[in-house]
Amino acid sequence: MNIGSLLDRLKWRRLQAFRRRRVASRTRPEQEPALRAELFSAEQMERHGRVLAAQHRLREHSHADLLLGRLADNEAVITDSCERLTKATRRKRRITPAGEWLLDNFYLIEEQVRTARRHLPKGYSRELPRLDNGASAGLPRVYDIALEIISHGDGRVDTASLQRFMRAYQEVTPLKLGELWAIPIMLRLALIENLRRVAARVMADWRYRGLAARWADSMTETAERDSNSVVLVVADMARSDPPMQSPFVAEMARRLQGQSPALALPLSWIEQRLSESGQSIEHLVQLEAQQQAAAQVTV
Repeated sequence: MNIGSLLDRLKWRRLQAFRRRRVASRTRPEQEPALRAELFSAEQMERHGRVLAAQHRLREHSHADLLLGRLADNEAVITDSCERLTKATRRKRRITPAGEWLLDNFYLIEEQVRTARRHLPKGYSRELPRLDNGASAGLPRVYDIALEIISHGDGRVDTASLQRFMRAYQEVTPLKLGELWAIPIMLRLALIENLRRVAARVMADWRYRGLAARWADSMTETAERDSNSVVLVVADMARSDPPMQSPFVAEMARRLQGQSPALALPLSWIEQRLSESGQSIEHLVQLEAQQQAAAQVTV
């Protein structure tokens, strides 16, 4: 599929997703980290199943159906992210490996969303027991189980680990038959949830790098005309209070390190700013590389 046809398809999907999103959560997507906890072996998953079962507390009455709204919101975030990434590639802008994966596999993600919606009719999840505690309070217990499995499997489902987890969980708290039937669809929803979080993080990082590129370009152009005026651009950047996030710092370092002496000034300012919180350019550059590698593994 060429870029033009993909963009047209994304626009149509975005319109459909927007219509469904009206009842969805309004949490800022980039504030939600990917479902990536400590990677557990099958034995560790078994122990975790027992611990989680002991922690879960159920609500007596709850009729809210939040999963369909969340699915719509996830679809909207993923579609919007892929549309923006497609436009970026048309303009020859650099995107991360995780962003490339999202574009290459968008049609598969679309298929998973359609399958999830087909197997999650309106009102389906209302019949499932809901949690009264923890981060998933108000959501079906079996959905939280799926989130835990995805989190400790680094975005993947291992059959042996899943079986040991479920068996151990039910040694403490038996699940209802409807919950056991719902496990496949809940795992699919959890995977889509994770992809939404990865997509949102990809876009947030892309915006940080874009901001860094604009400042770096302005400083480079100024240095070529009048090196003494670079300090004025640095002052403008300081007044704008740029985010000292790893993508921003790494992109500034990539563009300015090893250039003219005048361009050492903005890096010195960034280094000083980071030192106030016990950080450094080197540390954030390493952190950004680690985060990109982790995001690529997750997807």
